[in-house]
Amino acid sequence: MSKRKLSRQQRWRIEKIQAERARRAEQRDTRDAQKLAAGDYGPEQNGRVIAHYGRTLDVQAPDSTQVVRCHLRANLDGLVTGDRVIWRAAHDTQGQVIAGVVVARSERQSVLERPDARGQLKPVAANIDQILIVFAVEPVPHPNLIDRYLVAAEATGIAPVLVLNKIDLLPTGGGELRALLDRYAALGYPVVATTTACSEGLDALLAQLSGRTSVFVGQSGVGKSSLINRLLPDESLRIGELSEASRKGTHTTTTARLYQLPSAGTAELIDSPGIREFGLIHLDEQQVAEGFIEFRDHLGHCRFRDCRHRLEPGCALLEAGERGDIHAERFASYRHIIDSLDEGNTT
Repeated sequence: MSKRKLSRQQRWRIEKIQAERARRAEQRDTRDAQKLAAGDYGPEQNGRVIAHYGRTLDVQAPDSTQVVRCHLRANLDGLVTGDRVIWRAAHDTQGQVIAGVVVARSERQSVLERPDARGQLKPVAANIDQILIVFAVEPVPHPNLIDRYLVAAEATGIAPVLVLNKIDLLPTGGGELRALLDRYAALGYPVVATTTACSEGLDALLAQLSGRTSVFVGQSGVGKSSLINRLLPDESLRIGELSEASRKGTHTTTTARLYQLPSAGTAELIDSPGIREFGLIHLDEQQVAEGFIEFRDHLGHCRFRDCRHRLEPGCALLEAGERGDIHAERFASYRHIIDSLDEGNTT
């Protein structure tokens, strides 16, 4: 569908509105700079971004439980939940902290990014130690989606953990999902099976979280917010019901937020907006192949250097599949991802 052509008056009005917004933003930044110069803000101190709302952030100092709403300096962009920052506090006449301004971002240890609709990488969370990929009995999980998360995690260098939720709904013996989880465990991935219906599995989940900063990712409706509600009974996260028609979850988390888990030592947990798709269009075929950890010992051993692992003679991956060293479903998942990259490049 072609874009609607704007009239000259409509273009003028849009430009006027954008110019007015830019002027107001410049005025706010000027006022912040004047306050800083006048000493209206206190000395610089370290902080952690707890949540992000456009040009404002919730920041918490390491030695305090208070969360302070802070403005963002004009020269700072791209801050996300989990970032460590330098900020200055504003106080009222009684000396209470009422606001703040973030003046710098500290170096990141890690950053989780995902491509937006235009294929540009967008940071989601920073300074995290592990990615908890949550899937459940409902909505029905797709191994290819799990593999996409795993490839994305491997590309960032952040350790992934697989969490199977709602295990109270599993059939006797565990069925196909338990077999799927065992298959990933055999590859060396940490796996946790849990449910919010009872305490089973929560101890194992807490042990996995202890001493680490983690981020939950996964389809909407898999129970990420429900798990956090069990781990943080003092919090009240909105939980969406599964659609009766699609059996897919509804999006209830709109902003990534960092929570501290006192029951798990120094554990921190970031709840991110539910995403049903996890695009990998920013990766090339080699990076995708390296994201399948069982492929790594075979990569570089094909007869042809430009082997695409389809029907080429002497393909080390195909031979490994024939020997059973690579599971057929994992190789099919890899091919599905590669084909989706090809389709994205031709559109």
